[in-house]
Amino acid sequence: MNFNTSAVAKVAGLSGRQIDYWDRSHFIKPSVRDAAGQGSTRLYSFNDLIQMKVAKTLLDKGISLQKIRKAVWYLKKNMPNVDKPLSDLKFITDGETIFVLTKDSRVVIDTLRHGQLMFSVALGSIIEELKGEVKILHDRRKYKVRVMGKRYPVVVHADTEDGGFWVECTDIPGCASQGDTLEEALTMIEDAIEGCLQIPAGKQKIKRLL
Repeated sequence: MNFNTSAVAKVAGLSGRQIDYWDRSHFIKPSVRDAAGQGSTRLYSFNDLIQMKVAKTLLDKGISLQKIRKAVWYLKKNMPNVDKPLSDLKFITDGETIFVLTKDSRVVIDTLRHGQLMFSVALGSIIEELKGEVKILHDRRKYKVRVMGKRYPVVVHADTEDGGFWVECTDIPGCASQGDTLEEALTMIEDAIEGCLQIPAGKQKIKRLL
């Protein structure tokens, strides 16, 4: 399907003057039929239309036409296998420069800074990875606390979902507590153990374990 200047202007949101200037300045030329004189009609392909729309979008994001030209020039020079960068590549902009996504989703190229590589960070996966590492690091950390003249073994677990720690006394089934910090968790389990020891059933459990 081919598009004349009026159709391109309507679909891409450009003025006829912009389209004419882009053609005469060799920025985006019609690939189906060029203007051959007064009264002749330019014809653009759908691929041309994509390039027009991408360029218009970058303009709307605050990127000057000069910067877009510079980015396209860099990409054509350094990516000879890419015939039409504006329609063949994916772009990201922050309003100051133009980044191009590469085949590696973690790497983008800054086209306006001599092709400097910029690395994107998948924050979600890093957070999950760190949670796993923290859990391995802290999970089942063993301590002993002194309560009423005796030492009791406790196991501290890191709560990677809500933060803080939860702790259990292995000698008293069901005796557990928690705290925002390790120190607070250990203090809280001391109180929990003392509370359990005040209950006759808790004393009987301790005697059976001993």
